[in-house]
Amino acid sequence: MSPVPIFKLNNGVEMPAIGLGCWSGITQEEREAGVAWMVTALQQGYKHFDTAAGYGTEPILAKAIKQAGAKREDLFITTKLGWDQAVDVHGSFAQSLKDLDTDYVDLYLVHWPFTVARGPDGKEAKNADGDFIPLDKPTFNDTWVEMEKILASGKAKAIGISNFSVKNLEKLLTTAKVIPAVNQVEMHPYLAQPELKAFCDSKGIKITAYTPTGYGTVRADPTIGALAEKYKVQPAQVILAWHLKRGVIVVPKSSSAEHQKENLNPPTLSEEDFEAISKLDKGERLCNKANARGLVWAWNYEQLGW
Repeated sequence: MSPVPIFKLNNGVEMPAIGLGCWSGITQEEREAGVAWMVTALQQGYKHFDTAAGYGTEPILAKAIKQAGAKREDLFITTKLGWDQAVDVHGSFAQSLKDLDTDYVDLYLVHWPFTVARGPDGKEAKNADGDFIPLDKPTFNDTWVEMEKILASGKAKAIGISNFSVKNLEKLLTTAKVIPAVNQVEMHPYLAQPELKAFCDSKGIKITAYTPTGYGTVRADPTIGALAEKYKVQPAQVILAWHLKRGVIVVPKSSSAEHQKENLNPPTLSEEDFEAISKLDKGERLCNKANARGLVWAWNYEQLGW
């Protein structure tokens, strides 16, 4: 097995470039099922695990680590501040540490640039249309001040953001004292986001790609299929190789032991094949598309800068 590349973040922290996405459905039963395939990933040699308060899998990952007998210091754990948690950043972070059964995380991200209201039941409040209700305060600039305090505490080795566009990154950087180490966004050959990539590169911000293989949609692309045959690998491996050649971190979710193993072993693409994949970009979002009212959970594309 080839060693997984290690990327150095802007504060010197080293991050494995291939991780396991730990989203595991919306029901508790689906989430509990994640223990088994997270254990498999640990046995396959995965060191980087990407979870979030909003996924409900922080305690699931903790169980898997314990069950696999893995050492915490050998792992890189990313988790995220939920869209309803910015009203209490420190309390939310403390809960994440408790759920993960750890005293630190390697990377803590602001999951979305907006904050949504909670109802009397403590869950996200929704309007008559079923959309989340965004709050004017705290802004992501306010939230970042608290994130910087968490970094200073040493309980997060690095901090970053997720789903931030150039527009919102520029706004954040007007007040940020610490430049985010990572921006996690949807990225795959149909959504290469070259402008965002160039902007993040210019600021020393690493990108982590979620939905990195573009589901079956991108994996079924004829160009990807032809290259998979050429390199004698699976389509997903070709796409992951493209990301790594761009210097992008990937966190594909896979519950199959076979696919987990494949994802750790992408080929090395020629320059010509890399360019052929890059030409597939069509600015197409496959995850978190706007709904019938033009909203992605709580904000529209203009607010998100998409």
